[in-house]
Formats: sequence, structure tokens, C-alpha cells
Amino acid sequence: MQPYSGDICKVHGIRVGQMQNETARTGVTVVLGPREGAMAGVSVRGAAPGTRETDVLKPGNLVEVAHAIVLSGGSAFGLAAADGVMRTLAQTGIGIDMGIARVPIVPAAVLFDLGVGDPNAAPDAAMGRAAVTTAGKELLQGSYGAGCGCTIGKLVQNAVPSKGGIGSASMTLPEGVTVGAIVAVNAVGDVYHPQTGQCIASARMPDGKPMMSDGLLFGSSPMPMQMRIPAPGTNTTIGVIAVDCKLTKDEVTRLADVAHGGLARTIRPSHTQMDGDTLFAMATERVMREINFVKLCAAAQEVTARAVANAVYYAQA
Repeated sequence: MQPYSGDICKVHGIRVGQMQNETARTGVTVVLGPREGAMAGVSVRGAAPGTRETDVLKPGNLVEVAHAIVLSGGSAFGLAAADGVMRTLAQTGIGIDMGIARVPIVPAAVLFDLGVGDPNAAPDAAMGRAAVTTAGKELLQGSYGAGCGCTIGKLVQNAVPSKGGIGSASMTLPEGVTVGAIVAVNAVGDVYHPQTGQCIASARMPDGKPMMSDGLLFGSSPMPMQMRIPAPGTNTTIGVIAVDCKLTKDEVTRLADVAHGGLARTIRPSHTQMDGDTLFAMATERVMREINFVKLCAAAQEVTARAVANAVYYAQA
């Protein structure tokens, strides 16, 4: 396969910083919005999420913007990375002005990679701070940031998972609005190409033979297989969708919600009890153009699916 073009940094007002511990096989990806923040929403579809500051993004609640969003490895320990991001932003004058201090809004979601590297070296505040300081418009995909310890295909007993990672894609619509996505793919299920439907990442038997979980789940495998049930929360695909047009809080929340269709299109099975699948959405309001919201949602699904495929392509390359 060939990688899809573009990445989330093509969205005006978005920068990304990443840091990883390659020995411990874990890391952090930070998506930064404009200094004043971006209208933000979230949608949690997995049954075992690890998150921070998601309630504040719900429609009807007071705060409407996020200044940064953190994607991290390290399971619940990795939520500490958001502390470093928050402190760094506050020191540069970014955050909601509360009169006596500025309080940055930094939602976060984590994935479980403790079984891949060193479980005692989860991302912390120092790694979050380091990721912020690297933020820019250049984005490395594959085994970087939160994608460093990602794996794919963990349902087949005695099989070895494939390598997952961080992937991103974007498209600019005729109206001039850019839609981008970045996804850390650490799924219990397998990954399929969004256009061809070909399986591009699954478990492999010791002899290297690919073993898709579909055959196990639906009884169509040519050879006997046993199901391995990973502990809840030991997987998870997390990501951010960004647009540079203006959206309401209800609309940006809906955008995060429908973008999960991109995960369901490329990851089988998705949104399981063992996954904490979570997607955030941000609208930077840098391009003041009118655009049909149905078209915008369709583009969000498409770039999310492409980002998943790119995660596999760059990680395994």
C-alpha cells in the first residue's frame, strides 16, 4: 500500500509535539490549538477508557475550548503527562484567565502499552513538557509519540500482534476548509485498508502466517484457533480530528462522534470491552468559510480511516 497524503498539521492553527522513550516503548503526542484555544468536543465509544477533562467538553458545560489535547501511552499512569503540558502552557501565558491565574484546558486520553516495554517507565509530566517544547508543523508517523508501543491484533491465542503506531491524514475541501486526523492505533482488532478492504495488520502465527480475528470470531478460519481475551483496557485507539472552520460546541462534539465511523471502517472489531476508543475534535476558526456540515462529517470519517491506515504503513515500514 501507499500512504495517504497530508496530516493534521495542515489544519490552520494546529501544531503537534511528540516525545517517546524508545527503550521503554511508550510516548506522548500533544496536539496544540491556537493560543486562545479551539472549540473542542469528545466522543468515547470504547468500554475501557482512560481519560482526563472529558466532562468539561460536554455540550452545556461552561468551558468550550481546549488549548491542547494529550494522547499518551502508559495506561492511567500516562495521564500524568497532561500535567506537564498544562504547566508549560500556563508558564507561557496560555489558558483561561481566572483573574489570579491562567488555567489551560488540556483533555487527555491514554492507551495501554505496559506489556510491550518497561511498565515502570510510563509517560510523566516531564515527558509531556518535552513534547510541548517540540511542537511544530512537522509530524513523524509510525513508532513515535503515543504510537511508540502500539500493537494490533490481540485476539488469537499463541499469535504475535503486529506493530501499530501513530498515523495522520488530511484533506482540503473545495470550500478551502482543511480536515485532519491523528490516531494512535493500539487495537485489539485487526486493521483493514479503507479503500481496498484488504487486511493490512493482524496477528501472526509463529511461522509468520497472518491470522485474522474475523475467522476466529465468525468460524470461517481454515485452521482451528482459540480466542485470547485480553484484560479490559489493555488496548485502545485514541485520536484527534481537527478542522479550521468555525463550529459550535454541539457541532464539534458531533464531529468527534461521527469520526468513530472511520475507526469502525478500518478496525475489526472496534469499540470492544477491551478497548477505550476515544476521539477528540477541535475547530480552530482560522478559515471563515461556510461549509455543509454533512460534508464536513463525511470528511472527518474519511481522514480518520486514512490516519489508521497510515499508522500501520509507517509503523511497519
